[in-house]
Amino acid sequence: MALPPMTKHRGFPSRLPGTDFQFTLRRANPKGATRLIRRERYADRRPADRRADTWFLWALWDYFGDAPFERGNLDGGRLSWLFEREVVVAEDPFDPESYEALLRLDPARMDASFPGLRENGPRD
Repeated sequence: MALPPMTKHRGFPSRLPGTDFQFTLRRANPKGATRLIRRERYADRRPADRRADTWFLWALWDYFGDAPFERGNLDGGRLSWLFEREVVVAEDPFDPESYEALLRLDPARMDASFPGLRENGPRD
């Protein structure tokens, strides 16, 4: 079975250093991309999970800025923690199960949720 086409973002960090929190995929899933959904970030999430969100969002900002980007090999589960908040849809119609879906960062939402991240980077 042929793998679906998937852009690989060369130079994007593959994971949070020193952890198993994955940021990118090595190869496309033959069954298709993981569906992007909005996952709720509750206040009682583990500090390690919050740190992974911060570092992933910083990596997205550092790599793409406010330009639209293709989902490609970015991890769908990790994107879902930021989806429809800091990461928003950049095309209409939008397919949440496509590796070719276009997304973009919302700087105003980033500043509200992660103050100082765009200017100073992660602080841990």
